[in-house]
Amino acid sequence: MKIETVMLGPETQQYAGQGQASMTIGKIADAARKLEELGFDGVTSPEAGHDPFLPLVIAAEHTERVKLGTNVAIAFPRSPMVTAQVAWDLQQLSKGRFRLGLGTQVKGHVERRYVATWSGPPGPRMREYLLCMKAIFASFANPKKPTYFEGTHYSFTMLPPFFNPGPIDYAPPELCIAAVNPYMAKLSGELCDGLRLHPIATFRYTQDVVLPAIEEGAKKAGRKLADIDLIGAPFLAIGERAEDVARAKRELAQHIAFYASTRTYHAVLEFHGWQEAGHKLHDLSRQGKWTEMPEVITDEMLEEWALIGTADDLVSLVKQRCAGLFSTVLLDLPPGLRAQEDWVRATVKALHA
Repeated sequence: MKIETVMLGPETQQYAGQGQASMTIGKIADAARKLEELGFDGVTSPEAGHDPFLPLVIAAEHTERVKLGTNVAIAFPRSPMVTAQVAWDLQQLSKGRFRLGLGTQVKGHVERRYVATWSGPPGPRMREYLLCMKAIFASFANPKKPTYFEGTHYSFTMLPPFFNPGPIDYAPPELCIAAVNPYMAKLSGELCDGLRLHPIATFRYTQDVVLPAIEEGAKKAGRKLADIDLIGAPFLAIGERAEDVARAKRELAQHIAFYASTRTYHAVLEFHGWQEAGHKLHDLSRQGKWTEMPEVITDEMLEEWALIGTADDLVSLVKQRCAGLFSTVLLDLPPGLRAQEDWVRATVKALHA
C-alpha cells in the first residue's frame, strides 16, 4: 500500500467560508522537500483557490523521488490541449513522476465560478476529454504521424509541427479521474491508470458500488481491477488525546457537511438512507449558513466516513479499514500532527511495513 499526502490543502476555516492562507514559492519548495524526506510515496496539489499545476512545477524542481499529482485539476474550464501541454511539460520536468488527476466539478461552479461552458452530462464529456488527451499525447510523442480525435464535445484535428512540443524522455503522464458515482468509476476502469476516490465515498459505498463499477470498466478494456490504482482519501478525525479527537470530530463534521451539501454526491447519502440530511445540508448551503451545517452530521455518519481515534491508533485504523480496499491511501493529516515530523515519519514507515 502506497501512502500519499496533500500539499497546500484547505483547512477547516476554508470549509466554513472563512478564506485561506496565501501561498509562496518558498513555502511550496520547503513543503515538497519535507514531505519527500518524511517518506511519502506521493504529494498532491488541489485546486482549492489556487492553480493546481504551479505548485507541482516547484515541487518537481525540489524533489527527486515522490510522485507528483493534481488532486484534482478541473477539466472542463481547460481545453484538452491546454491541459495536455502543461501535463507533458510537467512529466518531462519531474523526470516521469507526474500524474494528472482530473475532475468535472458541477455545472454551477463551471459556469458561474470558472466562467466556462457546460455542454452536457459530465460523464460522456469526460470520456471524450480523456480520449482527446490520449490522442494529443500520442501526437506529441509521434509528430510525424499525428493522432486526431473527433467527438461531440471535443475535436482535435490540427497540430502543425511548429506547435508540437515533440517527444519527451518519459512515457505520457498517468491519467486519473476523481469519481464517486458509478459512471465515472466505470470510466476510470476503462480509460485511466487510477481513480481518485472522493472522501465523500464511505468505506461501505466504495466496496459495494465503486469497486464493481471499476471492475466492469476494466473488463471492457481487457484489463483487471488490480490494474487500476484506487486512491482512497478517507476522512480523518485524529488527535493526540481523547479531547483532541472530540475536537477533530467537530471539525470533520464541518468538512463533511460542506461536501454532503452538493447534490452530485447525494448517491452516497442515499446508499445509507441519509437523503433527508442531504436535502437539509443543500438548503443550508444555499442560504450561506455554513457554520450551522455540521449539526446535521451525526456520530453514526462520522463512523461510516472516517478513521476516528488517537494518533497512536492511526496505523492500525488504516490497515484495518483501507488495506485490501485501496492500493494507495492519501492521508490529509491535521496541522498539529503534521508538524510532528518524527511521528509522521514513523507512521508512514509503519504503514509501508
